[in-house]
Amino acid sequence: MRKVNTKDIDEILWESPKGKYCGGGKHISIALGRDSLSTDIRKRHPFDVEICRIPPGKANCPYHSHSAQWEFYHVLSGTGSARHQGGTTRIEAGDAFLFEPGEPHQIINDSAEDLLYLVVADNPIGESAYYPDTGKWLVRSPSIKYIRSQGLDYYEGEE
Repeated sequence: MRKVNTKDIDEILWESPKGKYCGGGKHISIALGRDSLSTDIRKRHPFDVEICRIPPGKANCPYHSHSAQWEFYHVLSGTGSARHQGGTTRIEAGDAFLFEPGEPHQIINDSAEDLLYLVVADNPIGESAYYPDTGKWLVRSPSIKYIRSQGLDYYEGEE
């Protein structure tokens, strides 16, 4: 058995160049030994688990969909919005929801307190993503590239 306590996992912070997207994450799967680049299922793990925190007035990342990845969310504390292909849905502590492959999504903290949630993703090998707001693709073959017709930066056109 592999075991960690989340209080012992450092929070990794991120922020886009202009600050529109930011947050923090405790990468539980990595703390349990996950190697995301391995093709060995015992090293890669069949799913990835992270506790994410989004500060007030921010979004976790640009609006996007995955080609093959499933993502399960469980809101631990705070309130916000989940943007999806059908519009925007309010989310609060206790809410659990799922985004399937091809379903665009984005988590937004439009409240005055931190939004904390758990996300579980299957992270399949060969996964790609599409960014509907900017017409951009993420392609993993073998390294990550953001493209329209040529390579782009992740936040290109997002802020």
